[in-house]
Amino acid sequence: MASRADRFKSAAVRAAKAARKWAKTAAREADRLLAEAQKRVEDETRRKKVKAALKRTAKVLGAVGRAAIVAGVAAGIAAARAESRGGKVTRKRKG
Repeated sequence: MASRADRFKSAAVRAAKAARKWAKTAAREADRLLAEAQKRVEDETRRKKVKAALKRTAKVLGAVGRAAIVAGVAAGIAAARAESRGGKVTRKRKG
């Protein structure tokens, strides 16, 4: 029969092996959770960038729309003036 010291050592070795096994498992889980958290942060920053780009695009399109309206009004006024003067709107010849 094994002595008390031998049993104590073998129990300590078993406990150390189990602790090492669970430490590896915990490390894998921590890595998985860290990767998931980093992925969420990347998704969040990407979402913020896309949202900012869409806002900029909306501003540009709004300005373009206003400019188109102003150009249309100006063309209408020019056509009305030409018509009221009795002349016709002429095109410039090419060449």
